[in-house]
Amino acid sequence: MGAWALSSTETPGVALRNPYTTEESEHGLIDRAIAAVAGRQQGMITTPQLLALGLSECAIAYRVRVGRLHRLYRGVYAVGHVPVSPHARALAAVLAGGPDAVLSHGSAATLWGIAKHWRPPFEVTAPTQRRKRGLREHRSKTLTPRDITVHFGIPVTSPARTVLDNAERLTDAALARAVNDLRHKGYLSLADLAELLGRHHETRATKRLRKHIAHPERAPTRSELEDAFLDFAERYDLPEPQVNARVAGHEADIFFPDQKLVVEVDSWEYHSSREQFESDRNRDADLLAAAVATVRVTCERMELTPAREADRLRAILTARTSWR
Repeated sequence: MGAWALSSTETPGVALRNPYTTEESEHGLIDRAIAAVAGRQQGMITTPQLLALGLSECAIAYRVRVGRLHRLYRGVYAVGHVPVSPHARALAAVLAGGPDAVLSHGSAATLWGIAKHWRPPFEVTAPTQRRKRGLREHRSKTLTPRDITVHFGIPVTSPARTVLDNAERLTDAALARAVNDLRHKGYLSLADLAELLGRHHETRATKRLRKHIAHPERAPTRSELEDAFLDFAERYDLPEPQVNARVAGHEADIFFPDQKLVVEVDSWEYHSSREQFESDRNRDADLLAAAVATVRVTCERMELTPAREADRLRAILTARTSWR
């Protein structure tokens, strides 16, 4: 007979007590408590949290064996299934780093969108290193509450601290793009960057970042081509231009207001369609009607014959200054 059948001594019509009801009820309460904690942590839970809910080490080990918990790092588990989201795995790495850990360096750069790919192992920074297998850990005594925020539910270094931590790893062009992309997205202001640099001793990384706060009035650039032109203009001592200014109803890459000269930095890959060709000529005509001249400079000429390009542009600027 089945477990729920009546014995010969039991009264028909009287419900039998399930001998597992109490145990299953307790398990149900614990499962709901685990789900509540994990739900706030992208499906993750830690050993201290499980112990605080009343589970023993043996109970945790049992749940791992039967697939209710999936160990990602020592002391960090995914509840119910192995996560596929990089954000969930990033949070698991932070939890593994300890209560004061935050996502940092290359992993933080990816979370903020200034690096394209998640590259293992995840990187975290904490006051002390816990030496967890599968993590790249950094120890820092300079990380302050001003350097920490939460993005997509993950504790992470601030945008300013993230670019500082990555400055030594990036080329000049890549560092310029990181700063400008974060500014365009509204995540970073030059004031934030200046405040951070003011709290750190002079290093190669801080020195490389200081050039980006030297012109607080300058709008963030939108492309590597614009970054290259600004470096070119500074190297050859050209006048300070405006970036992405509105001129005669159009947004110009580079604008010299005193000379009423727009410089468009072109590359074949950016201007290879017929529609773009027509749009560029239409804009040039609108600008000329407003007495604003346009000069098109290519990245190839800036790289291959920079001195000649600078001399020609300086002559145009001088002529337009005299003409006015």
